[in-house]
Amino acid sequence: MTEQLVLDLGHRSALGVEDFLVAPCNQDAVAWLDCWPNWQGPALALHGPAACGKTHLTHIWMNRCAGQLLRADELSGQVPDQILAHGINVIVDDVGRGIDERALLHLYNMIAEAGGHLLLAGRKPPARWTLGLADLRSRLNAAPAVAIGWPDEALIGAVLVKLFADRQVPVDGDVLAYVLARMERSFAAARTLVTALDSSALAAHRRITIPLAREVIERLNESKLGRE
Repeated sequence: MTEQLVLDLGHRSALGVEDFLVAPCNQDAVAWLDCWPNWQGPALALHGPAACGKTHLTHIWMNRCAGQLLRADELSGQVPDQILAHGINVIVDDVGRGIDERALLHLYNMIAEAGGHLLLAGRKPPARWTLGLADLRSRLNAAPAVAIGWPDEALIGAVLVKLFADRQVPVDGDVLAYVLARMERSFAAARTLVTALDSSALAAHRRITIPLAREVIERLNESKLGRE
């Protein structure tokens, strides 16, 4: 796999988009993708909540195996022969929320025959997907399934450090501790918060301080409530 880096809170490093922060919540998934192509079968299911890092990890695997990425809703009407003409390793993302089951079964069988691999990503494990085709259900239930959990405080802290460092924005440890105690623990929330803090600091010609962080978090919370 591409480089994997474990960051302790407070460590700063300007990393490329292909770097991945390994933590207890995702280390099992990383280990499974690291052991490719020596999987137990042609398919692996990767599941976890939204914004837990599935997309980043599937892209790392895609680049490693020269694979191609399809959304589940893109399978309908596609001919597996044409898909495999671009490579025998395929990722199907967002599985479990409506999919052309016959197309997926045909794709699975052709990948298995070609000696390729299929990585399926979704929010739930295959056992909880609503599948009508018994053949497809039995194949996917037999495939190994590995979960990515919600990132813990240490990982979110490392992500915040990375995002601020990428923007070359200095932030004190007390500010990091303040926002960590008040933000949603997801990568999407971390990106949104860092972007908002950086923009607000630039607009006001201020450093990122606890008072500024308080203002930004309150504004983001109000905006979120307005959308609900």
